[in-house]
Amino acid sequence: MSDISFDTRAVLIGGRWQPCASGETLPLFNPSDGTLLAQIARGAAADIDAAVTAAQAARAGAGCRMSAAERGRVLLRMSAAVLAQADELARLEALDVGKPLKQGRADAVALARYLEFYGGAADKVMGETIPFTAGYTALTLREPHGVTGHIVPWNYPMQIIGRSVGAALAMGNACVLKPAEEACLTALAFARIADEAGLPAGALNVVPGLGEEAGAALSAHPGVQHLSFTGSVAVGRLIQAAAAKHTIPVTLELGGKSPQIVYADADLDAALPFLVNAGIQNAGQTCSAASRILVERPVFEQVVARMAERYRALRVGPALDDLDIGPVISARQREIIGGYLALVQDSGLQVTAAAPLPTTLPASGYYVAPTLVAGVNPAHRLAQEEIFGPVQVVIPFDGEAEALAIANGTAFGLVAGVWTRDGSRALRMAHQLQCGQVFVNNYGAGGGIELPFGGVKASGHGREKGFEALYGFSTLKTVAIHHG
Repeated sequence: MSDISFDTRAVLIGGRWQPCASGETLPLFNPSDGTLLAQIARGAAADIDAAVTAAQAARAGAGCRMSAAERGRVLLRMSAAVLAQADELARLEALDVGKPLKQGRADAVALARYLEFYGGAADKVMGETIPFTAGYTALTLREPHGVTGHIVPWNYPMQIIGRSVGAALAMGNACVLKPAEEACLTALAFARIADEAGLPAGALNVVPGLGEEAGAALSAHPGVQHLSFTGSVAVGRLIQAAAAKHTIPVTLELGGKSPQIVYADADLDAALPFLVNAGIQNAGQTCSAASRILVERPVFEQVVARMAERYRALRVGPALDDLDIGPVISARQREIIGGYLALVQDSGLQVTAAAPLPTTLPASGYYVAPTLVAGVNPAHRLAQEEIFGPVQVVIPFDGEAEALAIANGTAFGLVAGVWTRDGSRALRMAHQLQCGQVFVNNYGAGGGIELPFGGVKASGHGREKGFEALYGFSTLKTVAIHHG
């Protein structure tokens, strides 16, 4: 078991760290070597109920009635504390998730930036006055929902806490956070930082536990006024159905099968790093991973050859070795990805390139060789289903119409990238691609804290990041005053 500087077996309810109601714990494993990393609380329905009650009390108390400017100052203090502890948070995230240390540190910096953004924006969410009938003054108010539930996945705990919990707190909500049972150490560390920064007791409650126990209880709780979930389509549908029984609005970010579209006139030197990195970052366990590369036929062979060269140079190893790629999150995830890789041979396809797995890797770690497969039919399962691993397919196309048909031809619609020097074409593509974000001659925009993020179709609905997240974590009230 690695040295963790705090007790990981507690839940946070109403400002108090305590054992969960059952006293049971769950094991947390280090993906890099399969060893026991920590024990976490097995929170369940009783703990969720207590956390919601504590959040309701906080909403009724003086602490959560602080002004928007005061809320902003607390978030700014939290941001500064996250930056001061970024190295330790990065280490926890690397150990817990398996991502290289540098990616863990980037996530810590992103968390700090979310808190900084929402801290600065807290007192800048305005209502409006509306021109109306003579004798009336009409206006709108932005008010918090009340108690918000946050079900956070294991792949980017810090970033997703920042973009959902940060925005909810900025608007004056009280939060109940259910982190993923596979990776929740930075969620627990974040809660301690929030407490030390002066966040009122009960404004943030954290209950680790299994999704089917704690997560299900949170999504069905009648005391929650808004839910935010990032994860799989199947679980997202269950959460939405549970919330619907109490008419609770839900923000869902459910993954994707995102394309990068490379035209023959693209600057390939600029594109190549993005084409590969956006597919293999965090071992491909990224909702917006560019898992499909669509390449115009005149440059198809050249792009494939250059991507293959990059793949063969990738370095795979334990998270703390800080190489290009670490392990995937679990043995189960490794098996799922392996099932997709078996389809390559079963379908008569060939692996174009794969990163070598060193013989020195811990045998009990959860490693998958990053794999590139070129010439895949757009209708093939490899090109249609979210693998959530370091596997990219490359698909040729002829002309704009075919590129759009392939890009839009999946159940998902989260992100797309377009590489071309033709400005008119780039705008046409941006308008016609069915997704929530389009990046032209880049991919991801460095995280884009300020840029609204979310999907269409099976990728979900609602928006996080930027001011849109603040609007989503608030409700609009119209006031019409008759004064004659």
